[in-house]
Amino acid sequence: MTTAVQTHVPAAKAKPKKAIQGEKLRGYDKVARIPIKVIPTVEAKKKPDWIRVKMSSPAEVARIKATLREQKLYTVCEEAACPNLPQCFADGTATFMIMGDICTRRCPFCDVGHGRPNALDADEPRHTAETILGLQLKYAVITSVDRDDLKDGGAGHFVEVLNESRALSPNCLIEILVPDFRGRMDIALDLLTETPPDVFNHNIETVPRLYKAFRPGSDYQHSLDLLKLYKERRPDIATKCGFMVGLGETEEEIYALLDDLKAHNVDMITVGQYLQPSKNHAPVDRYVHPDEFQRYMDYGKKIGFFSIWAGPMVRSSYFADRQYYGEDCPAPIRSKKALEAEGKLGC
Repeated sequence: MTTAVQTHVPAAKAKPKKAIQGEKLRGYDKVARIPIKVIPTVEAKKKPDWIRVKMSSPAEVARIKATLREQKLYTVCEEAACPNLPQCFADGTATFMIMGDICTRRCPFCDVGHGRPNALDADEPRHTAETILGLQLKYAVITSVDRDDLKDGGAGHFVEVLNESRALSPNCLIEILVPDFRGRMDIALDLLTETPPDVFNHNIETVPRLYKAFRPGSDYQHSLDLLKLYKERRPDIATKCGFMVGLGETEEEIYALLDDLKAHNVDMITVGQYLQPSKNHAPVDRYVHPDEFQRYMDYGKKIGFFSIWAGPMVRSSYFADRQYYGEDCPAPIRSKKALEAEGKLGC
């Protein structure tokens, strides 16, 4: 399969905005300077019946959003336009995004804004801890934007959030979803080995062949090494990794990726369908059928992962507490009509 990219920029959009500190670049302005240019989508592919989100309580969603705004916090659920936001918020869970809402990378699949970030907020660790306590969370996920401008890649800030959160909510399990700490891995590993989370998560995102197009600025082997080295330092801590399908990879490449993750001692895996945030983002190459996701789960169990969740709506932190405790991946929501057409409903 080929990736939907082009090697030139339309003349009408030859001068994307320059990054100004504190200003988010999105859409064309974000992705215009990456090595392989995105072809703006004219007409998006029709979503199949299995791309569905369960309806949830608007009141609970509003309550959590109000709490986050009061504490001046961000969630990746909102910033990355996650389709599961209503379901997770209504379930009383959220993935906190620390170190601001401006990322130093330009990944064309992601809806988080790019630019020159502001200085770290010294009060953010305390505010995060207070929000975890206020929401009475038993399991919290903490992620961040990439901060290539920081000498430790932001690892020290993760440590502060861990310490503050555990001081207020000692019984809350904390999963951190970290960036790759490019050029800063040793110092980051030192800090997070000394102050470990309950789960160390890092997303590899896609197969190595597609890295130049979809993960510019990152390195496939570096991400594998980060996960393996952390596990070697803290074998008592669960490691986790997530990636997307539907970007142009083949099924054989996914099996090879799973083999690599197993060889690097990863415990838990998440595999989900890529969904295009806007027409200026990388297009969806295909919508992966639930049967294919099931094959990935079967293969992952066969080669010995503690847990592998794969499905159209699965994301890195999707019901992360349930996966941590070994529960099965929720089945995709399908229409009766579609199941009947596929012969998967009895008489």
